Amino acid sequence: MSVIVYTTPTCGYCYQVKSYLGQRDIPFVERDVSQDGQAAREMVQLTGQQGVPVVLVDGQVVLGFDRPRIDQALALRANRSPRLGVSIADASSIAQKKGTQLPDGAYVGRVRPASPAALAYLQPGDVITGMAGQPVRSDQDVHRIAASARYDQDVDLSIWRAGQTFSVRVRL
Repeated sequence: MSVIVYTTPTCGYCYQVKSYLGQRDIPFVERDVSQDGQAAREMVQLTGQQGVPVVLVDGQVVLGFDRPRIDQALALRANRSPRLGVSIADASSIAQKKGTQLPDGAYVGRVRPASPAALAYLQPGDVITGMAGQPVRSDQDVHRIAASARYDQDVDLSIWRAGQTFSVRVRL
C-alpha cells in the first residue's frame, strides 16, 4: 500500500486529489479521518496538522492538493523498489548484542507510521523470517526480495513475535 490519502467526506480538495490519482491510474487507499480515529492520529503524527487532504506516497507527505509535489513523489516512486517501511538489522547480530535468543531473520527496529509494515501491524522487536514464500535469514534477504517486487503487489510475511510465529499480508 504505497499511496494513502487522508480525507473527509466533505472536503472538496480531497475529491480533487482522488480524481487526479484515479485519472492517472494510481491505486490508493483512502483513510477517512472523520470516521477512523487511528487514521486521524496517524495523520497528525505525520504532519503535525489536522487539515485534509494529506497524501502519503511511500512515506513522503504532501499537504493539500499540491499537484506538482504529488507528481514529484510519484516520479521518485517510479525510480526505486517498493519499501516495507521498517528499519531492519540482522536478527542474529541483535540477539548477540542483547544476549537473547532470536530466530534467524530480519529484526525490526522501527516501523514508519502509515507504511505497509505499520498497516500490517508489525512492531519493533518482530523478526521477519519469511517473505513472498522465501526464507529470510538476514536483513539482506528482505532487501533482495523487496527489490524484485512491484508496487501494489501483495506479499506474505512470516513474523516471529515473542515466541509466536504468524503470517501477515502487506501491500507494497
